[in-house]
Amino acid sequence: MGLPALEFSECCLDSPQFRERLRSHEAELEKTNKFIKELIKDAKSLVAALKNLSSAKRKFADSLNEFKFRCIGDAETDDEICIAKSLQEFATVLRNLEDERMRMIENASEVLITPLEKFRKEQIGAAKDAKKKYDKETEKYCGVLEKHLNLSSKKKESQLQEADSQVDLVRQHFYEVSLEYVFKVQEVQERKMFEFVEPLLAFLQGLFTFYHHGYELAKDFSDFKTELTISIQNTRNRFEGTRSEVESLMKKMKENPHEHKNLSPNTMEGYLYVQEKRHFSTAWVKHYCTYERESKLITMVPFDQKSGGKAGEDEAVILKSCTRRKTDSIEKRFCFDVEAVDRPGVITMQALSEEDRRLWMEAMDGREPVYNSNKDNQSEGTAQLDNIGFSIIKKCIHAVETRGINEQGLYRIVGVNSRVQKLLSILMDPKTATETETEICAEWEIKTITSALKTYLRMLPGPLMMYQFQRSFIKAAKLENQESRVSEIHSLVHRLPEKNRQMLHLLMNHLAKVANNHKQNLMTVANLGVVFGPTLLRPQEETVAAIMDIKFQNIVIEILIENHEKIFNTVPETPPSNSQLLLSRKKSTDSKPPSCSERPLTLFHTAQPNEKQENRNSIINSSLESVVSSNANSFLNSNSSPQPNLNSSDLELEVIKPNRPNSLPQNPSPTSPLSPSWPMFSAPSSPMPTSSTSSDSSPISSPLRKARALYACKAEHDSELSFTAGTVFDNVHPSQEPGWLEGTLNGKTGLIPENYVEFL
Repeated sequence: MGLPALEFSECCLDSPQFRERLRSHEAELEKTNKFIKELIKDAKSLVAALKNLSSAKRKFADSLNEFKFRCIGDAETDDEICIAKSLQEFATVLRNLEDERMRMIENASEVLITPLEKFRKEQIGAAKDAKKKYDKETEKYCGVLEKHLNLSSKKKESQLQEADSQVDLVRQHFYEVSLEYVFKVQEVQERKMFEFVEPLLAFLQGLFTFYHHGYELAKDFSDFKTELTISIQNTRNRFEGTRSEVESLMKKMKENPHEHKNLSPNTMEGYLYVQEKRHFSTAWVKHYCTYERESKLITMVPFDQKSGGKAGEDEAVILKSCTRRKTDSIEKRFCFDVEAVDRPGVITMQALSEEDRRLWMEAMDGREPVYNSNKDNQSEGTAQLDNIGFSIIKKCIHAVETRGINEQGLYRIVGVNSRVQKLLSILMDPKTATETETEICAEWEIKTITSALKTYLRMLPGPLMMYQFQRSFIKAAKLENQESRVSEIHSLVHRLPEKNRQMLHLLMNHLAKVANNHKQNLMTVANLGVVFGPTLLRPQEETVAAIMDIKFQNIVIEILIENHEKIFNTVPETPPSNSQLLLSRKKSTDSKPPSCSERPLTLFHTAQPNEKQENRNSIINSSLESVVSSNANSFLNSNSSPQPNLNSSDLELEVIKPNRPNSLPQNPSPTSPLSPSWPMFSAPSSPMPTSSTSSDSSPISSPLRKARALYACKAEHDSELSFTAGTVFDNVHPSQEPGWLEGTLNGKTGLIPENYVEFL
């Protein structure tokens, strides 16, 4: 098992688990530092003691054989496996060379000792300096915080405000130092994979030059050397991309830390001071507390941040009630009382600030918790997998294959942004997009065309290979043997929607042609994987762990390019069963925004006025009680990418087990379809009759309320209303159809999808 990824979001919480993971990284760095020092010492003795050359070389070889690499993440790429076993290969070579009695090592100091010493001093040394600074800031922050929390509430307001400001400054500085230290630790862990192995490879190459007796051994070593060189280069390339992504994420979190808090399974967590009563006094003990709303479980872990260790046993209680503590009833600030079901008496807790207390109070008294939903950074335009979209991609591919397939750095070299946007605006113009002309004028540079193709793919509402399959593709790339990887990816590709699969097929055929010309354009399959992996298979959450998986995204693209004929032209050997299709269908529905295709199974029935009023009153009365809790627990995080309309087989699955979202996101992401340019959805035109009158998913409403449309919708029946985003409806109230409301627009009364509107 590799080292766990250190999330920047955990720097703010500074939890015991985060400290434990950080210590594992520090221990690995210390282990590496000691090993490098020992390796350099052995190398120097090898140069100086020619008479003892044999024993020194064997010791050196043994040292290499004993060291094991530990990578960040739960799996290794083939390149990392190759690099990890390289030390053992080197040790074997050295033992064989000893039999040939090599006597000369002229360039060992230049190619081996100096780079390792440089890495140890500049990289590991910098990490140690960052640790000292981090420990110092931790002690300073904790001291200031404890002093601040011990201030009496009877102090003057100006003094308290000044103290609050001072604590905020110290806390912010501690947070920044923590982020920088975590970034440096992970950077050194990644660097050692190539900066540590390359000098050893160069040293061995020098030995082959000077020793005639090692010629045959060097010849045998040549194949592994080539494989290792490619693995190192691939690892270096992936490192450069990963490092820039991690650094970008760190900068975002520095600028706006609250927008990138870690999504935790706990409703609320953080440090609290818990009052403990002694024989003749009371003491306030620092605990790391977590609260989970569904089980009402509060867990308290006594933990000292300065020492980094627990100060006692964990305790867990079931919440009964939570009450704010008035300032005049206790000398401490930010306090609140908690009563537990399974523990007598009252537990008095002190939060770290007024805002912190407010968040704890909101979490424990049943109000909605605050979560940060993931936001896709890609700007959303009108890009769709429709005829226009396929036409644009085909035109770009045709231009590349006829005019620039041998250009060096194809797809890696980017075009000027203004030119790219101009070309896209021309290609996406409905007036010209439907033309059968497949030529793009010669005035457009190839790098502009390739950038336009990649930009269009990024402008799609979701990645081409879809969010819900992203983790499955990554897991497939982590399988042990190549045959299993190809088989699993083959199966996953055929679970994609038809248009997604067609577009992917078109793209992979093209990239295979590009790779076939790699001697001219220098774009190998591995290079194309680096370029298109993040575009076609980007994750929904932007975290360090997700960034570390970019290398596996690249591997998925490499497999698709190398095996495109088999994957797209043949059916998987073990097609998914109906139950698997139903499960994947359900997951897809759970993660997508409301779809207008999810129509009720009965047509709207216009009742008589008296009958309608009676039904309306009964529905409102019966739903008010059940909806209060269901709305409070309705999910807030939904995928903002609209999915294609369902085909006939999808409809059959939906009839078996319908699944529609119960609520909309409160804070739509930038990719949410809230603009007038959002395409209309169409619905099935042949619903089946049913007598269901359930209204469990109806929002809490009263008669004659107004509501505003969040999405555009096109009516499929006379009983429904067509509207655009932003339309305001009058007289909105629950209808007889589950999941639908009834409202009036421009004098016409009809059905409105419940999850397409918000009440005003």
